[in-house]
Amino acid sequence: MQRKLFEQDHEDFRGAFRTFLDRHATPNAERWEREGIVDREFFRLAGEAGFLGIDIPAEYGGGGVSDFRFQVVIAEEIQTAGVNAAGLGLTLHNDVCIPYFLHLANDEQRARWLPGIASGELITAIAMTEPGIGSDLASMTTTAIADGDDYVVNGAKTFITNGINGDLVITAVKTDPTQRHRGMSLLVIERDTPGFERGRNLDKVGMHAQDTAELFFADARVPRANLLGDEGGGFLHLVTNLPQERMSIAVTGLAAARQAFAWTLAYVKERQAFGQPIGAFQNSRFRLAELATEIEVAQAFVDRCVEALNAGELRDRKSVV
Repeated sequence: MQRKLFEQDHEDFRGAFRTFLDRHATPNAERWEREGIVDREFFRLAGEAGFLGIDIPAEYGGGGVSDFRFQVVIAEEIQTAGVNAAGLGLTLHNDVCIPYFLHLANDEQRARWLPGIASGELITAIAMTEPGIGSDLASMTTTAIADGDDYVVNGAKTFITNGINGDLVITAVKTDPTQRHRGMSLLVIERDTPGFERGRNLDKVGMHAQDTAELFFADARVPRANLLGDEGGGFLHLVTNLPQERMSIAVTGLAAARQAFAWTLAYVKERQAFGQPIGAFQNSRFRLAELATEIEVAQAFVDRCVEALNAGELRDRKSVV
């Protein structure tokens, strides 16, 4: 049954994206897991098929559609296909990074970067976390000191998704190290920037196909033209994008739970014990019913949040209850 959240256009899009994953992700998923990284070609193919930059204006090669429900479809189908580690790079690119370029980039930056972002030729990443500070961004030590037409960047970042594949890294820096929140700015650091080096592709407990890396900056000279948004406004820019970023995480987590439940249900119907499927035992049925209920309740809430996000109303809990 089609969920109330979606219209027929979204379901048609779902079918197309499912076919795309069947052709280009599922056959490669095990290899990507072994190699610890997704082929760059996967992003280019996604862009060619229209699955990147859906909300980027058509004049820059995007879909020109501002409707987060299409991003929801992508996240859900990635989980259904069981290629989450491979797909995470797409959702980060679409849901987390692109809004920074759409909302903060000036005309020159939009013309320079958006076409490649939409086509998959330019893979995006965002670098906030540093060794030892976790989510305490105001304590970051990566600096960007103005020097003529450049900023000179020194410091390190860690746990950066798309850290190896990334061509455009939105990097949180201190342009005024004497300040905490008010000293933060966002710089787009490009792949071939001198002084920008990539460290390890980190070996994680899970998500092995996702390139999560360390980044290092040693007197990296970044043009002042790569400042994204206002100097000193970095913290506010980051906070402004949090509702959609958290929404993307919620959609992905719930879709993963729904698919795990589907796999479990199939298993308990097949697995036999004492002459019957283990799903037929009373306790199994009770527990499965509880899990199904929790998933459906969460789905209703998340769908309401998606509606609020689309309406520009998703700011705090009061906006959805």
